[in-house]
Amino acid sequence: MSTDLYFAAPARPDVPDDGHSSARTEAARARAAEAHVTVETGGAEPCAPDAGAVSNGCDTVATDTTTADTAALAETLVAESHSDHISLRDLIDDRRVDAALSWLDDHAPHRIADELARMDAVHAGIAFRLLDKDRALAVFEELEPVDQQQILSGMRDQSFRELIEGMDPDDRARMLREAPATVAKKVLAGLSPRERRMTAALLGYPEGSAGRYMTPEVVALHRDLTVAEALGVVRAKGAHAETVYTLPVVDGGRRLIGIVEMRELVLSDPTTLLAELVVTEPVFARATDAAEKAARLMRETNLINLPVVDSEDRLVGLLTIDDAVEVIEAADSEDVARQAGASPWAGHYMAAGVFQLARYRAMWLLLLLVAATLTVSVTDAFEATLAQAANLALFIPLLIGAGGNAGAQAATSCVRALAVGEVRVSDLVKVIWRECRVGLVLGSMLAVVGMVIGAAFVGAQIALVVGITLVIICGWAATIGGTMPLLAKKLRIDPAVISAPMVTTMVDATGLIIYFTTAKLVLGI
Repeated sequence: MSTDLYFAAPARPDVPDDGHSSARTEAARARAAEAHVTVETGGAEPCAPDAGAVSNGCDTVATDTTTADTAALAETLVAESHSDHISLRDLIDDRRVDAALSWLDDHAPHRIADELARMDAVHAGIAFRLLDKDRALAVFEELEPVDQQQILSGMRDQSFRELIEGMDPDDRARMLREAPATVAKKVLAGLSPRERRMTAALLGYPEGSAGRYMTPEVVALHRDLTVAEALGVVRAKGAHAETVYTLPVVDGGRRLIGIVEMRELVLSDPTTLLAELVVTEPVFARATDAAEKAARLMRETNLINLPVVDSEDRLVGLLTIDDAVEVIEAADSEDVARQAGASPWAGHYMAAGVFQLARYRAMWLLLLLVAATLTVSVTDAFEATLAQAANLALFIPLLIGAGGNAGAQAATSCVRALAVGEVRVSDLVKVIWRECRVGLVLGSMLAVVGMVIGAAFVGAQIALVVGITLVIICGWAATIGGTMPLLAKKLRIDPAVISAPMVTTMVDATGLIIYFTTAKLVLGI
């Protein structure tokens, strides 16, 4: 993608030219040339400040600083007054390259990445080209794969290769696993043999496994080294590693035997052997383990890095805390979407089109609509009962709503408990007993309120039906909501699929059966 736009950098009437502005303009010209952007500086007469004062627009601030300091202070005041109110896209639309450069300089890579994700391809491409090489790489690694592909599609081959080569292997593999085959082929072809070998190795692990997310660039220490020798290895190889906070210790066959913290190395006597410092029986994951399982293991054990080994216990990489957080965030987002009755959406919400979001939600709504026909069928089957006691229909929304909410609460609690390891499938009977009792307690509380409402509107007999039904339906709904996620787990189905809308739909139909059956028994109809 090649975009030719004309930008006029705005004059700063309140800032005398001290050389900084010229240098920034030259930097803008150099970087904007890559994006085919023309940069022009405007000129304007500066406001005339009083002696010993700094002009800030039309305001005057007393100062004793030099002329250079005055200019710097004025520029800072102007930048601070606008940076929080103007987005990067607005600056590009207004052709204010100088201000856009200041915005990029003032914000962290993750904030810039978030802003780029909100833009269309043209605006994002222009903004990205204004970044210097190191900054561009840091921002690029913060982007989601779909946004990375958008940026890459508009880059020249040389810039493309430099950016991809500088990425961490695990971040590169993350992008490639979601990229079209043509993009993946182009990326791999442009890599150096070493980087290509590491990337291909990561892509060889199963989808969603710890091997796909780990970094293979690890500083591993042999157990026979002294502290001084170990620090020498770290200095020699640490620049290429993603982290050196936790260092794996291996034997001659590269089998993991323990870990040692950098803090221990720095504080220990240089002649001490690593064997005396190593923490044996370390927590680790296998490369074929689920990435979510490994990430949650890190959270449970408060680790910032987790060694990853192959089937023969040989060290193959480290799962770092940033990748673990990413895995857990993705898993939790997926669970939340499914519990709400929607398919997971991996992209940036603000960048998604209306029809894209609708498509991801439509399937579940259609399935739930079909399932809701059970409620229609039940109502039709008890039509004679309703005909004899028409007032029963008044309380249908109240009863199925209470039951659905009780079931959804139980389902959500159990899905969370499964996710964090508080509940296992073997606890099924305990969960059934616990949720049944919780539901009966809640139902009894609601029954008191329901009977008062029923007595006030339709009389004591139907009020009694409503009260009894609330107790039964809440106990039943809580039991169903707590049981279904565990059964799904046992059947190797994602428990989040047993979403709150699905439980609610099931409880609606069964709740009506409970209601009408209770009415027939109590009212004798």
